[in-house]
Amino acid sequence: MRFPLANSPALISIIVPVYNEAQNVSKVFDSLCRAWEGRDDEWEMILVDDNSPDGTSSVARKIAQEDSRLRVIRRIGRRGLTSAVIEGILSSSSHFVAVMDGDGQHDETILPRMLDALVDGTDLVVGTRYAKGGDASGLSGKYREWLSKLGTKVAQKVSGKKCSDPMSGFFAVKRDLIEEILPSMRTKGFKILFEFLAKSSDTLSIREVPFVFKDRLAGESKLSFGVIQEAIIQTFVLLFNRVKRHRNKL
Repeated sequence: MRFPLANSPALISIIVPVYNEAQNVSKVFDSLCRAWEGRDDEWEMILVDDNSPDGTSSVARKIAQEDSRLRVIRRIGRRGLTSAVIEGILSSSSHFVAVMDGDGQHDETILPRMLDALVDGTDLVVGTRYAKGGDASGLSGKYREWLSKLGTKVAQKVSGKKCSDPMSGFFAVKRDLIEEILPSMRTKGFKILFEFLAKSSDTLSIREVPFVFKDRLAGESKLSFGVIQEAIIQTFVLLFNRVKRHRNKL
């Protein structure tokens, strides 16, 4: 259900980076509306589109004209998942921010629980596929499933944090905490949670909420050799930085 325009400030901003998701924008926004039904929390969805040729921004803008809970950022001359998320976070003035995909694979119904945990004082809440109650069956094919599990094990070692799904693209966090680290992040990366975990304080409090990773609503996966290559580079850079910090403490 969509509602009339409102002027109340959002408590949480949900950052949704997209590219060629015109078929999914309306469905994802409507699912968010349903997820927050019955609650008084003010929220907004910030869609960050890398100038998709399929008209994603146009579809989203029509929705935004009817419902101010959707904001649209169309980027021209700039590409990349991490940089899109960073731009979305910096455009927000909410106390909390969440990040999720725009293809319908993330379970939006757990967002209210994630927000409740943040309000209770938790620094970071991760939507996890690999804790009890979670499921990664929406990954397309055995190879991608194997790659995800391998990446998860490596990321757990490199980040140094206790998190069952450090490569998740679905999380919520206190905005001031992640904003402190944004200037040092590699804008070419694809796993912003992984980098945040690796660079955040050891005192970071983390809570996990399991979810079932679903099949995408429509369109094609963005996973490519270039994405895998960049993830490998990102891992080595973060590992090098962690070793360097450890040596400096000695």
